[in-house]
Amino acid sequence: MLSVNNINVFYEDLQVIWDVTFKIKTGEVVAIVGSNSAGKTTLLKTLSGLLHPKSGVINFLDKRIDTFPAHLIVELGVVLISGGRELFSRMSVLENLEMGAYHRKAREKKNESLEIVFQLFPILKERKNQLATTLSGGEQQMLAIGRGLMSRPKLIMLDEPSVGLAPKLVLQTFEIVETINQEGTTVLLVEQNVDSALKSADRGYVLENGRVMLEGSGEELRDNEQVKKAYLGI
Repeated sequence: MLSVNNINVFYEDLQVIWDVTFKIKTGEVVAIVGSNSAGKTTLLKTLSGLLHPKSGVINFLDKRIDTFPAHLIVELGVVLISGGRELFSRMSVLENLEMGAYHRKAREKKNESLEIVFQLFPILKERKNQLATTLSGGEQQMLAIGRGLMSRPKLIMLDEPSVGLAPKLVLQTFEIVETINQEGTTVLLVEQNVDSALKSADRGYVLENGRVMLEGSGEELRDNEQVKKAYLGI
């Protein structure tokens, strides 16, 4: 579905991503894990068109997208759920969800998408007329994911979905990720909670200082001595 080949990404003169290569197959959950400042968020911004690589190639469904603007990448079916959630705080839950269906293909199936989101997150249906700012942290995360689903993505990318959540809600968030995948959406999960991310993932990559240092199945990486020592505290 997605292939990333030797991309290099800069903020002006500062290089953040170095020769990164990885792939995602249709139907997978793929995790990219690493410490703070490893380049994970920069990588997602590049895949979503908010940044563009200085060199290298990104293909999605056999179409080269590394020069595309963000709105065209969304229309192709790639959606980023940012770590900050970035909701429209003075708009209602329903209005936030409707904003996720702004492109033509998504608008045509808006009502169908709303039903899917409300089935996945019943609390959002109960609170559809509330302002987004009045929701709890966990509910805001549900709304951010729900808004992303409204655009009918083929690949959904989640940036640190567990940040700021209580342990019980962290567990619920990863269950939601697995449900989304089981319903047919491919998932790219970027997460500092390495153990939970690799438990959920079919495959994973370890990003350190902007470079892919390790790759393997989720289970292989959880059993890797370097990963245990660096990220799992074992």
